[in-house]
Amino acid sequence: MATGEHAHGHDVATVDPAELPFGSVVTGSGRVSAAQTYQEPTSSDVPFSPSELSRLDDALTMASRETGLLFSLYLGDLGADPSARCAELHDQLENPTDAVLVAVSPDQRVVEVVTGPEARLRLPDRSAKLAVMSMVAAFKEDNLHGGLLSGLRMLADQAGGRRRTHPTTANR
Repeated sequence: MATGEHAHGHDVATVDPAELPFGSVVTGSGRVSAAQTYQEPTSSDVPFSPSELSRLDDALTMASRETGLLFSLYLGDLGADPSARCAELHDQLENPTDAVLVAVSPDQRVVEVVTGPEARLRLPDRSAKLAVMSMVAAFKEDNLHGGLLSGLRMLADQAGGRRRTHPTTANR
């Protein structure tokens, strides 16, 4: 990190993008987004440019903010039993009850959406299947990035906005 500044009572650090680790970018809002890798990729393994990674991160962040659910994306090999691996990945999330995992293994031609019990109340299987069909259609056109963005938007739209409790009924 290059410098620290003081703005409105908060310490602000500026980051030199050249100092960021592989898979990290500074988003348009100034936030650092970092992809978590399960194995070290080679340059041919990375299907997205830094700006595409930033757009995916923004889409995940917006879907999570708008719905109150935790949206995550896994892209890579899902092993011999993709459904079991997806469930395992979902269970590793911070709060799996309210989480939605979109898992895509292009080489295996597998796309799965895994929802926790609370998330499933707002995002039933039928809605998830529609999003998967939309993603698969884009993937068939060699548009992995666009398919993921579209699928995340569809899932967030189907889940709807954050649930709010009414102030007079919250204390009953």
